[in-house]
Amino acid sequence: MRVENSFIPVSGVGETTERRLWEAGVTEWDDYDGQRPRGIGATTASRIESFVDEALERLDDRDAPYFERTFPGDERWRLYETFRQNTCFFDIETTGLSQHHDDVTTVSFHRDGETTTLVRGRDLTPEAVREQFRTADLLCTFNGKRFDVPFLETAFDLNVTTPHLDLMYPCRRLGLTGGLKRIEVEVGIDRDGPDISGRDAVRLWHQYEAGEESALERLVSYNRDDTENLRRLADETCRRLHHQTPLDDAVSSLEYEGE
Repeated sequence: MRVENSFIPVSGVGETTERRLWEAGVTEWDDYDGQRPRGIGATTASRIESFVDEALERLDDRDAPYFERTFPGDERWRLYETFRQNTCFFDIETTGLSQHHDDVTTVSFHRDGETTTLVRGRDLTPEAVREQFRTADLLCTFNGKRFDVPFLETAFDLNVTTPHLDLMYPCRRLGLTGGLKRIEVEVGIDRDGPDISGRDAVRLWHQYEAGEESALERLVSYNRDDTENLRRLADETCRRLHHQTPLDDAVSSLEYEGE
């Protein structure tokens, strides 16, 4: 599912109308030629046409913020496939849960197959974090809207405005609840690195501060695993959500009729 398949941002278009469009063969914006499928009124058709004209231009400009603004909150997962190539998956480790009293220790960013980890006291600076976000079309986290982003904004005086897909909410829509590691197990995602917890991550940082360099290596490995597995979870989550929509059935039916 891509934004180009979507008509639900249009005022007056809900799931039923979008399904009618798909079943009529209008499965993406380029298919819309101004003809009104049965059950779609003239006003709605005019709105669809206006949306398609603007959305095509915005897509050419890679204007992900436009699509974040126009898509309903529970449908923003549809941005992922379109902007996947330049999605920045990230995860932070901290010394505790309070963004006002605790510190960010490491931040890992995974994009286009490459992972970068910034470490407190070395290269973890506001400028370095800001640059990672500035060059991304889309951010992807797990529980990042409530934890990672506010923590970074407070710690580094940032204002994070890059469009953001927090996988916790699409996962809940699929009935996948609990923490990231529990969900990874449920969907069949393996971990290569150390099996440690968030509490262990705090302990490892303190051990590193006490002079144990290997503790930092374990912490960074754990942080990087979290970040890299976000890409696999995003792929799987969005694939499952796509198959829950009527789009697959509509496309399959049209292909069958064309044989």
